[in-house]
Amino acid sequence: MKMAIIGAGKWGQALYHAYSENNEVVIHSRTPRNIEHFVSLGEALEREYLVMAIPAQFVRHWMEENFVDKGQKILVAAKGIETSTGAFLNDIFTQFLPPERLAYISGPSFAAEVQKSLPTALMISSTNLSLAQTFADHLPSYIKGYVDDDVVGAEVSGAYKNVIAIASGVCDGLGLGNNARAALISRGLVEMARFGKSFGARTETFLSLGGAGDLFLTASSRLSRNYRVGLGLAEGKDMDTILKELGEVAEGVPTAKALHRIAQEKGIYLPIAEEVYAMIEEGKDPHESVHDLLG
Repeated sequence: MKMAIIGAGKWGQALYHAYSENNEVVIHSRTPRNIEHFVSLGEALEREYLVMAIPAQFVRHWMEENFVDKGQKILVAAKGIETSTGAFLNDIFTQFLPPERLAYISGPSFAAEVQKSLPTALMISSTNLSLAQTFADHLPSYIKGYVDDDVVGAEVSGAYKNVIAIASGVCDGLGLGNNARAALISRGLVEMARFGKSFGARTETFLSLGGAGDLFLTASSRLSRNYRVGLGLAEGKDMDTILKELGEVAEGVPTAKALHRIAQEKGIYLPIAEEVYAMIEEGKDPHESVHDLLG
């Protein structure tokens, strides 16, 4: 495959490393990087296959300002829900190209471990299963690829698990124990499945690699940026301090705001997501949030 990775953050570089094993891959980002095969935007857009690894909140603007449709097939590697509109990423991308040329990657995949060629298994979702299989077949030898056609389920899983990871970090930061974290993650899985079902996602998708697999990983390790946000909240730090110390994008923060907006508009019961929103946006005390969840 002649492929271009758009976005050279940690996840973009990890996917560049992974797909370079079996393919001819270049990489581009807004900020020039000292990376082999770093190319201009124009050259990147000439590739038949694109992997979009830019933060979810910047996707719409990037597509409006930079995308030129040349028949490319796109693998969406961003995860999140647009805060300003509540739109899923597939809602945004399908404004610029047809769904049969879009696929979405999900599953347990810390960038640092992918960069080290450590084994994992990932899900490629698309309404075009042939395209999904193409992206899966060209993954490196250390990544097992699965395919399915539940795009909404993959999207919701990838976005929602970051919010649950923040809650899990709070739980551990407060020293509430392993039992509490397991209970929280379990109920978080139920909550994100209920949310996804209201948008037409299949329940079994949330038990897959992209659902439970990615959730278990992200909500239980300091390698997770969103988990570390939760640890910071438990320490009583304000959001500006937490994000400054993090130095990276934590998609669970804007996604919690988007979930709050959707929950209010559609009347969906999202107790964990709402407590995360209250902590990051309203400064609610984490101990109070735990008390309210237990109540």
